[in-house]
Amino acid sequence: MRRFVIGLLAGIRGISGWVWKLRGTSPDDVAEQRITSGQSWNEFCDSLKAAGAALQFPGTPRNAFDQAEGYRYLSRIARAGLMAFVEHADPKAPVLHRVVGETTKMGADNPDNFYLTARLDGNYEYRITGRRNDIAYLSFGTQAGHYGQGGGLPPTSYLESDDIDIDADGHFELVLSSTPHEGNWLPMTAETGVLVVRQTYGDRNAETPAELTIERINCAPAEARASHLTAKALDDGLRNAGSLVMGAPLLFAKWARDFQKHTNELPRFDPDVSLAAGGDPNIAYYHSHWALEPDEALVIEATPPDCELWNFQLNNYWMESLDYRHYTIHTNNHLAGYEADGSVRIVVAHADPGLPNWIDTAGHTSGTMCFRWVRAAEHPQPSCRVVKHASLAELHRG
Repeated sequence: MRRFVIGLLAGIRGISGWVWKLRGTSPDDVAEQRITSGQSWNEFCDSLKAAGAALQFPGTPRNAFDQAEGYRYLSRIARAGLMAFVEHADPKAPVLHRVVGETTKMGADNPDNFYLTARLDGNYEYRITGRRNDIAYLSFGTQAGHYGQGGGLPPTSYLESDDIDIDADGHFELVLSSTPHEGNWLPMTAETGVLVVRQTYGDRNAETPAELTIERINCAPAEARASHLTAKALDDGLRNAGSLVMGAPLLFAKWARDFQKHTNELPRFDPDVSLAAGGDPNIAYYHSHWALEPDEALVIEATPPDCELWNFQLNNYWMESLDYRHYTIHTNNHLAGYEADGSVRIVVAHADPGLPNWIDTAGHTSGTMCFRWVRAAEHPQPSCRVVKHASLAELHRG
């Protein structure tokens, strides 16, 4: 459905462009007419209205609480789209900025991550200058497309900080280009349009993210300056922002519906699907749906493999991580308490059971969840069981 709707819109726009071309009208002329007539803005507003269909997708919860979170989610995605495609959409002068964070969430965003993104053009060359600092994990990836398009987010390259030459003070430079480059190099292709930087905390309260800047290089200084706003740039930006707010929620509503086939279990998510949607290629994901009655709890047990990082998180139905600023809705290899045999037991419950690794449902009775291993040597299957909250006391003596 998502690809059909977005493809249909693209087809209609393509036919319109073809008609204008036959009339001898340039894309710039068309954009100017769309802007001055208000058509661009009207279509963007229509996209926001159409995005509400995701909240009525089969399987979605229809109660007031989840629907309220759903509409807030759409407002957040709209804000993210405008930030990415209107404010920071110029690949001539890219800006590293946060689209996903504490109050803008999508796709089971990782509470341990500090995400950055920037708009790129595979025909240009860029340099990232940075200082590594002490955050646990740092990676750079280039991708084609965006969530508002039917083709997903196929990766065009990927590089971790362990593979980057960094000096004794933590400083480094990284070149992004479609042609090979000596030293630290992140490849691009002609289709590359997005840079995604993932920084992962072990402990948010004790670690400092990398300090990073990006600039266009190997061009005249005037060519690296930000472009003046044009009618076409705004027309394109509003169209892309509208596509994002329609496309991403439909994608994740479909995922959440499918996860209900294995509610309160954690099977491994298809790596190919994850990669196509922009997932980290070095992470094994276990996505699912959870649902608990007021007197129930979900007990998850696993023996973490040899891996760089792992974590577990609780999301709402729309695949937004729950509010990790004010509630304990996740744990990881640094924060978790372990059993004597090296295993870990995680308890998802509505109230504090007085056990280690309690995950607070934060007022929710159902939603989605995610377990992930980063660069794991093996991919063990976490075990899950629903128990009565009153019986959790037995785990104290277990």
